[in-house]
Amino acid sequence: MRSRKRDRLEIIYDILRIIREHNNSILPTPLLRYSNLSSQSFNEYLNELVEKGFIREVYDKKGRKYLSLTDKGFRYLEKYKKIIEFIDEFGL
Repeated sequence: MRSRKRDRLEIIYDILRIIREHNNSILPTPLLRYSNLSSQSFNEYLNELVEKGFIREVYDKKGRKYLSLTDKGFRYLEKYKKIIEFIDEFGL
């Protein structure tokens, strides 16, 4: 992968990808650790992704909050992958 600061779309991709790779269900704290963001940045991204319908919050019987992707979140992952393939193909 490119060694540079991650851009916004890449960070969103990483957050969604991590959720998908954990069987579409992850607690916020491990997601924060895997995402490699500050807690403030992480919370800003998380709130935006929930508000825009990419992620939903699901609570278990004990009241623990899990995060999972919506259909929109899965579509973002597919489209992002196509964009990266396009960029790589043309060496941009």
